[in-house]
Amino acid sequence: MDRIFLDANVLFSAAYREDSGLVHLWDLESVELVTSSYAVEEARRNLDTASQRERLVKLLEGVRVIPVEPLVEVPPDITLPEKDVPILRSAMASGCTHLLTGDVKHFGPYFGRVIGGVLVSRAAAYFKARE
Repeated sequence: MDRIFLDANVLFSAAYREDSGLVHLWDLESVELVTSSYAVEEARRNLDTASQRERLVKLLEGVRVIPVEPLVEVPPDITLPEKDVPILRSAMASGCTHLLTGDVKHFGPYFGRVIGGVLVSRAAAYFKARE
């Protein structure tokens, strides 16, 4: 079973439009979706409308939310902005197999790489690998 950690931008994008392709993550079999309260708050803060925030709440019903940032060390060769460190820490500490993010600027150099047991990738790459 894959355990997938969803970055804030994945949550945001899934809730932003009703027809977002990312909502198919919630339809996958043998998958557990995980995120953190930190990621949820970031996604919520960036959504503009009440209907988008309502979609986020509905989507979160199918996601295990980690309430606090774990004190897991990020490997020293990984360079991320402070705002992204809690995302990687939570993915690592929660035993996730994958971290899905659309943050190409900060996580892009690590796409396809396993960090602390977690494969970092875009959602599109994850869907393609499951075909």
